Amino acid sequence: MSQDTSRDSGSAGGDQDPDAGHEGGPITLTLGNQELVLRQRYELLSIINDIGIFVFFTVGSVAFYWHDLFNLGVTLFVVGSVMLGIRPTIRLFRRVQLRSLTRGTPHEVARDF
Repeated sequence: MSQDTSRDSGSAGGDQDPDAGHEGGPITLTLGNQELVLRQRYELLSIINDIGIFVFFTVGSVAFYWHDLFNLGVTLFVVGSVMLGIRPTIRLFRRVQLRSLTRGTPHEVARDF
């Protein structure tokens, strides 16, 4: 029984799974205006990057159907691959700016873009 008690007291910290313990009820967040603007900007950058990845890989794939466009297809695949690396970079910059804005670890959910 003492093991269960120590586990319960350890779960009182805020470093556990943010979705744990919620059974579909409403979650109230208190965010400042600057934090909302910052999150929206980075979300927009992330969405634009994802659309770019889609376009480059799709056009690159279609370019492989014609022998004359093979080099274009390879180039678009390389650009799309670089854009896949940009995605975590966007998330890292967003997290660093949120950390400085909130003066600590920002509260985020696991499904955050």
